[in-house]
Parts: sequence; structure tokens; C-alpha cells
Amino acid sequence: MPTQSNFLGIILKQSEMKPLPANSNDTFENFQNESGIIGRSPAIRQIFETIAQVAPSDIAVLIIGESGTGKELVARAIHKKSRRADKPLIVVNCGAIPEGIIESELFGHEKGAFTGAIGMRKGFFEMGDTGTVFLDEIGEMPLNAQVKILRVLEGNEFSRVGGAEPKHTDVRIIAATNRELDQEIQNGTFRQDLYFRLHAVTIQIPPLRARKDDIPLLVNSFARKFCLQNHINFDGFDDSAFSVMMEYHWPGNVRELKNTIESIIILEKGQRIDQQVMLKHLTFLRPEMRNLPIPVNRPAEKIEREFIYHALLDLKTEISQLRELIFTRLFPPRRLRSWEPDETLIIPHENGEIIYDEPQPDPRSIATLEEMEKKLIEDTLNRFDGNKRKAAKSLKISERTLYRKIKEYNLPF
Repeated sequence: MPTQSNFLGIILKQSEMKPLPANSNDTFENFQNESGIIGRSPAIRQIFETIAQVAPSDIAVLIIGESGTGKELVARAIHKKSRRADKPLIVVNCGAIPEGIIESELFGHEKGAFTGAIGMRKGFFEMGDTGTVFLDEIGEMPLNAQVKILRVLEGNEFSRVGGAEPKHTDVRIIAATNRELDQEIQNGTFRQDLYFRLHAVTIQIPPLRARKDDIPLLVNSFARKFCLQNHINFDGFDDSAFSVMMEYHWPGNVRELKNTIESIIILEKGQRIDQQVMLKHLTFLRPEMRNLPIPVNRPAEKIEREFIYHALLDLKTEISQLRELIFTRLFPPRRLRSWEPDETLIIPHENGEIIYDEPQPDPRSIATLEEMEKKLIEDTLNRFDGNKRKAAKSLKISERTLYRKIKEYNLPF
């Protein structure tokens, strides 16, 4: 496996790395615009060089990186620069498909293959013929499906569930994982022969904390795009705000940075963001603020009170996160949209005083906080096909809180 210090590990069979041409700046800028992969750090430039070199071939590529680093962006960039660019790109989230149906989803099934199979159905590999299949989170794929993936890699063949006739497919496979597959092999949860076939070329994406020089570029790109899409007048970030962002460790990587920037722009109503505002939004995310030391050389009663206090802090944080998500997604500030007319009515009073009469909402259209929270959680779980771990990450709450809310609202998950 490539070392973390190299950021990008590459194993190329019968080829040598070629340096970027001297006049590659324009090409690099075009690559960033097309792919959405933002940054000028050596790691990002190395990724660009690798994509340019491996994309024209059909060699399998394994992308390794923490959650939120942009593995799917790299996969899409490889497909876009390949000879299959005008063919389908099938994205498969292996961690979101239940184990009982993953083979049917990947390879299709014949009529009557199992209860409920009322007709023949094509799988992802058949639908992606002549194109690219991107297997995201392949480390979560069950072993029985891994055997069939290996068969596709070795012979471009598969069989539908319930079928005996082999099917031929011409697909390029790109896989991604946030797991240490070496460890998964030792644990017996990932096949070694499949790993060897997948990592002919390995691209390791560094976490954001390892390329902090790219943070200003990412922030400006996210803010500009978000404001243009939502027609928001935004005064930007000052140097002190960037200092805070550079010091923060960003455990959710680029995805967390993007969500944070968009949330701050909305909640702060487009005003200029300084250090104090940035700290206000990042404090609850800091591990050192959530895991304050509890001295043990105290009476039992005081230690117990300390634990209760910390538990209440965690609960307050989770409630705050849910509340921010609900109001950010369901109630974006209307006055940030510059072209909408101001509906405030100005009514002159008898004594010359001016009264501002804000239009009152229809009480029947106002949902309770509980109803909005329930809908947000239910929509997120549906979006991730019931995967609670991914839903909790998207909602920025703990799985424990998510399970409690599911039970509280009697959701069918």
C-alpha cells in the first residue's frame, strides 16, 4: 500500500510516470474546471497527472481516501477523459445496497429467480456495457459478490441471478474505498485476489488536513458557486476567518468544508465572515471542546456531575446541529434573493407615525419543529437507501442520535 506521506500512491504496470509539460498551467486550470477537483498542491497536481496518463487505457483503478475527500470526482474525471466518455458511467454505492439484493443489482436476475422476480431485469454491469462502472465503497461489498466482480475483471463475463448462460460485458471498472483493504484481507472480509486485480493503478487522495494550502481556493470556489446559484450578495471572508479554517482539522474533509461554507453564508445572511463568526460555527465541531478532561481525583459526586454535564453538552450540540440543518434547508432567508420584491407594507398612522406591517404566514402552512425534523430524517434515510451510518454523517449527528430519532418518530427503518 502507498504510504500516507506520499499522498498519492501509484503502481503502474509497464509504464513510467511522465512529468507535466512546462506549459501545463492552462491545461491544469481546464482540468479543475471540468472535473471540479480544486487545488494547486503537489498532491492534486500528481492526481491530475495520473488521471491524464491512465484515463485513455482500460486499466482498473483503485481510489483510496477518507470519506469526503472527493473519490467520486476523481472517478468521473477518469471516465470523462477516457475513450468511453460518451458511454454510460454507472455509479454503484456498494455500502448502500443490502447484502441480499446486491448480486441482483450488479448482475441482474432472470424471471422467477426468487420471490418477487416477476420479470427479467438487467444489472449495472449489463446497463454499463461499453462504459464505466464505478464501485464506490467496495470494501463494504460482501464476499459472494466479490467473487463475481473478480470474474468480470478476469474474463468480462457474469451470469444473472437464476441464470446459467454467461453474459459478456465490456466495462471498465473503477473502485473506491475509505477502508484499509490490507487490514480487511487479514480480517477475511476482502478477497486478496480481487485486491491484486483492482490496484493495478492506485490513487490515494490526501485528507484536507494534509493539503491545507488548498483551503482558500476551495472556500472561494464553493462560496462563489453557492452565491451564484442562490442569488446571494455575500461580503466574503476576511483573513482572520481563513486563519481559523487553516487551523481546523476538518475530519469530514472537503465535503465538510463545503457544507460549512454554505451553512455560514445562509445563517449569517451574507455578511462578511471574520474570526469570531467562524469560531462560532466551528466550536461545536472541535474535538478538544467536546472531550474536555474530567479529573478523577475528586469525590464521586463531583465526577458524576461532570459526566452528566458533558452528556448534556453533547445533547445540546446534536439538537443545535439538527435545528441548523432544518432551518438551512427548509427556510433559506428570502431577503438574500435580491430580485424578489419587498412585501412589507408601509401603513401611515393617524399621528404621522409609520407602521411596518409584515405579511403574516398562514398558520395552516406552518409545520412544527418535530414534523420538520421527522421529514428531514426520513428524506435523508431514503436518499441513502436506509443506510444509517451514511445518513447520520449527512445529517452531522451521531448514529446513536439517529437511532433514537427513528424510534421516537416510529420511522420504518
